Amino acid sequence: MKDLLFSGTGTALVTPFDKNGNILWDELEKLVEFQIENGIDAIIACGTTGEAATMTTEEHLKVVEFILQKVKGRVPVIAGTGSNDTQFCVELSLEAKKLGADGLLLVTPYYNKTSQKGLVESFRFIADQVKMPCILYNVPSRTGCNIQLPTYCELSKNPYIVAVKEASGDMALASRIIAQCGDDLTVYSGEDNMTLPVMALGGKGVISVFSNALPKQMHNLAVSVLNGQWETARKLNSEYLDLMDGFFLDVNPIPIKEALCQMGLISSNFCRMPLTTMTEAGRAALSSLLKKHCLL
Repeated sequence: MKDLLFSGTGTALVTPFDKNGNILWDELEKLVEFQIENGIDAIIACGTTGEAATMTTEEHLKVVEFILQKVKGRVPVIAGTGSNDTQFCVELSLEAKKLGADGLLLVTPYYNKTSQKGLVESFRFIADQVKMPCILYNVPSRTGCNIQLPTYCELSKNPYIVAVKEASGDMALASRIIAQCGDDLTVYSGEDNMTLPVMALGGKGVISVFSNALPKQMHNLAVSVLNGQWETARKLNSEYLDLMDGFFLDVNPIPIKEALCQMGLISSNFCRMPLTTMTEAGRAALSSLLKKHCLL
């Protein structure tokens, strides 16, 4: 049995920028404190939601280091270091390890994609080089590459590959991973609105966008499932399902940044291009949802 990096809710933290695209370090620190004060179980630095794809390598590592310094060991910090270039992924991962990251989040190769054989060889190579806990990230809607069940089973044999963030939307796949890989591969939901069903099957939590805005609520939902408090979990899921969906009215992290800005948690909704701000209609729809939940 492999050690859990975390159970419950890990927040895929946004990176706040000013209108010129500069990182707002003071606001990033406040976001970290907001998460920890509200009971979050882990923080994921420089994932998709953190806009790592538009950061320089220097910025990427500086954000990881900054978050680690502010967290000070209070919760695990997992660094997003995945790439479509396996060797670069290894180099970036080793730097994150030096900084003190507790684990790595490794997205499947994108654009050049690769075969299932390539996934096995690439992820094994990374894990064996870095020798630290690795979470695979399966999000075929973004990458065009889907990890298949036999590939999961093979990769689960590696001692450093400990978990997967499953965002394929395929509940049958999630169920089969849990059934066939057992304790050798922890499953986290990669979609907020799938947290309850994935955890009901045996998943251990969620890597969440929603919890940027409502960390306590998402933590409570996940912990309720872990504690077998099904009625509480169902109630929380039903109450916030529309808002979970609302945070994906546009390409992530556009809506969550807009929501955080409207809620006063960050000062700017800026995303680095090619991402942009929401349309007026989208912004109005999101505002309506936030008002419904008394967040404005």
